[in-house]
Amino acid sequence: MRGESDPTDSLSRMIDPRILRDEPDRIRASQAKRGASPDVVDRALEADAVRRAAIAAFEEKRAAQKTFGKQVAQAQGEEKQALLAQVKQLAAEVKDLEAEQASADEAWTTALKAIPNVVAEQTPTGGEDDFVVLEEVGTPRDFAAEGFEPRDHIELGRMLGAIDLERGAKVSGSRFYFLTGVGAQLELALVNLAMEQARNAGFTQVIAPSLVRTEAMEGTGYLDQGGGEDIYRIEGEDLYLVGTSEVPMAAYHSKEILDVESLPRRYASFSPCFRKEAGSHGKDTKGIIRVHWFDKVEMFVYTTLEDAEAEHQRLLAWEKEFLDKLELAYRVVDIAAGDLGGSAIRKFDCEAWIPTQGKYRELTSTSNCTDFQTRRLDTRGRFPSTGSGQAGPIGPIATLNGTLTAITRAIVAVLETHQQADGSVRVPKALQPFLGGLELLEPVSR
Repeated sequence: MRGESDPTDSLSRMIDPRILRDEPDRIRASQAKRGASPDVVDRALEADAVRRAAIAAFEEKRAAQKTFGKQVAQAQGEEKQALLAQVKQLAAEVKDLEAEQASADEAWTTALKAIPNVVAEQTPTGGEDDFVVLEEVGTPRDFAAEGFEPRDHIELGRMLGAIDLERGAKVSGSRFYFLTGVGAQLELALVNLAMEQARNAGFTQVIAPSLVRTEAMEGTGYLDQGGGEDIYRIEGEDLYLVGTSEVPMAAYHSKEILDVESLPRRYASFSPCFRKEAGSHGKDTKGIIRVHWFDKVEMFVYTTLEDAEAEHQRLLAWEKEFLDKLELAYRVVDIAAGDLGGSAIRKFDCEAWIPTQGKYRELTSTSNCTDFQTRRLDTRGRFPSTGSGQAGPIGPIATLNGTLTAITRAIVAVLETHQQADGSVRVPKALQPFLGGLELLEPVSR
């Protein structure tokens, strides 16, 4: 989709307005796949018609005002006084029509903002439970065959002196924790292993801010999801705590035009992440699976729309490579449309087997957001010139994101998967160099 962008696009920066006008049934089908109302399409089309009519009326009246202005300059006497009266009336009408146009612009933008990205054709239809398992990698350990009952990560963390939940709750409240001793070492090892892999794959390493302005949060679509109820806001300031460094990285090139020949631009970003976990009452209340704060290494990519699907597969492959290094059993699932965020057209999750829960739990995810975020954040690409001596055309580009490691869940999976009967934990070979060659985490108490 190359070429100059739609001039109305600067008002919306949401979905491509041309899809709405030319293929409204495509958006209706996407809404049906998400289990969402198609009414947003009709409201947006109506707002578009009203806005276009308001623009036409304003431009027509303003043109008349300019014409009268020229006549006034040439007139004299009573004729001039009569024309001046008409010009005054026209000026008031132009002002009113300008206000109507501004109101119509705002309504149009609001209507477009209510439409999430158009899901991919391959994305499964349905909600949270309608995902499709694409593959299973590795075999979950059979602890019964080994003759012992596995301990959960809470008990292992206590025995290893690695996780202190009691003091986390004392200091900060529920769903907080301290990582101590080998627990802290394990986090740093996971971060360094992830960053090493990303660097070797050609990613630029980034330490990103965890506080962002409203435009960054809005631009990524996070304030559209449940009204932002899962997001921490700093009272009295135009700042939010991010739940993922996808947010600052999506805004990193906001209001910029990137040379398409420099794409893909791949970043591996480390940041603390914060989530209220609204709506998760009673779920994972113990341990460090679902917490209010955790650290994460996130991959973020800017690329062309044409290469976005292939890049999505590459991000998934890098996530699988990392889980293989941790020697985990996991599965890859294709998330259903109703469980996608508003910015994504398709998402893959990698879920690791958690022995004491007897089920797979999400460790990583990767989403293809196409041009949804770049339109909102005014990030565009300049394509190669089609003629000698002329600048190349400007058009939309895509963003994608993928978790390389969410630390707390990775720690849970490593501890529970590689535990031994005496409470010690075998260190995966890939992590050993980042733990000073340590091959076994030994209990400090029983």
